[in-house]
Amino acid sequence: MDYKDIYQQKLMSPEKAIKIVPKKGKMSFGLGMSEPPALFAALEKRVQAKDIDELKLYYMHPATPLQETLLKEEYLDRLLLYPFYPTKVERDLVKKGVAKGKKYIHYIPENFHQIPQVMTEDIGLDIFMVTVSKMTSGGYFSTGTNGDYTITAARKAKKLIVEVNEEMPVVFGDTFIHISEIDAIVENTIPLPEEPPYNEPREVDHQIAKYIVEHLSDGATIQIGAGNVPNAVCAKLGNFNDLGIHSELLSPVMADLIIKGNVTNKYKNINVGRSVFTLAAGNRPFFDYINLNPGIEAYPSSYINDPYIIGLNDKVFSLNSFIEVDLFGQVSSDFMLGHQWSTVGGQLDFVEGAQRSKGGVSILAATSTAAHGKVSRIVPTISGPASDTRNSVQYIATEYGIINLRGKSTMERAELLISIAHPDFRDHLRDEAKRMQILF
Repeated sequence: MDYKDIYQQKLMSPEKAIKIVPKKGKMSFGLGMSEPPALFAALEKRVQAKDIDELKLYYMHPATPLQETLLKEEYLDRLLLYPFYPTKVERDLVKKGVAKGKKYIHYIPENFHQIPQVMTEDIGLDIFMVTVSKMTSGGYFSTGTNGDYTITAARKAKKLIVEVNEEMPVVFGDTFIHISEIDAIVENTIPLPEEPPYNEPREVDHQIAKYIVEHLSDGATIQIGAGNVPNAVCAKLGNFNDLGIHSELLSPVMADLIIKGNVTNKYKNINVGRSVFTLAAGNRPFFDYINLNPGIEAYPSSYINDPYIIGLNDKVFSLNSFIEVDLFGQVSSDFMLGHQWSTVGGQLDFVEGAQRSKGGVSILAATSTAAHGKVSRIVPTISGPASDTRNSVQYIATEYGIINLRGKSTMERAELLISIAHPDFRDHLRDEAKRMQILF
């Protein structure tokens, strides 16, 4: 039978396809750009009709389609939310739940490289839904912008529904699902969700970036997170040559480095000549650039974020941010104001992976203060769980400098961290260090 005939047999309306979703069970769906909006809208109608009893949703970092359909307080008696990466939407729901004495959000802490396995083996999924590209002549669909847990979960869930959107780029690597693996197909060609333009880095961000790029050299393989400081660093990478990309996130600013010739991937030991990532976010020109581009590949986070795999390349340069770091060197990047704020994501994966690399560098960076200078990010002890243990952290950077904690005693660590704290807080930190018998 021709693949086009099979396609027509499995093609149906979103309302018919969504009937495959069990009234009670475990469900997940594509991350970010690969969320399926038509299927979400159809599922919302079933929830409103009280045709869902108890559906557990496992997901990361909701994009607009999910936020506008299923993440509503009135549905949370039937939809149970289990995010691996909570955002403002979940934080708002937490507050509403606390006010009513209810538990709305069931956060799951995991390192990103473990999530595909946790989702498919420890949890087990009854159904998965995802936006894919149009079918190739060989009967394959690409998950495009997303490898992460998306491709693994799509293959291993008991049932799979795909939403074909011709705007989804076809990306090489490990992103392809065959039509034989699919239970239902719906069509919905609309613009993909786009990330808003990055904020222009501030003067303080450029100051931090100045310290950071001193630890980067030609031929390095880079992983750069999102945020003002990473954007300021990317703006300074035009002076470097033969960089490689092995990154959790691929963004337009990183694509610009490829286009301008700063990235060649020629000195990598694995995926030579190709920029590899596990999730991509950007705008229409960016999606067009990665479409059918043989120099760009996506893979599951179980590969991209595996510290062992990361360490196979030489001179890995990893940059991420933090919320707090304490005088022991413990870092919190996901907990703030007594609540789960976001998630560690792949930060610890790259902190450890970069240091496995020959000549590798792991840097965590942020401004020295928050809340318009009222709160120090360098604190006596972090206020919540550690994202990165004191045994894992290497470089810490603020606008007052960059320090290396590796190989330093507890006393030396405290002294170095105080040296890059804001001057207004240094006396207090020193007094606390003495009280805690770290300094004498």
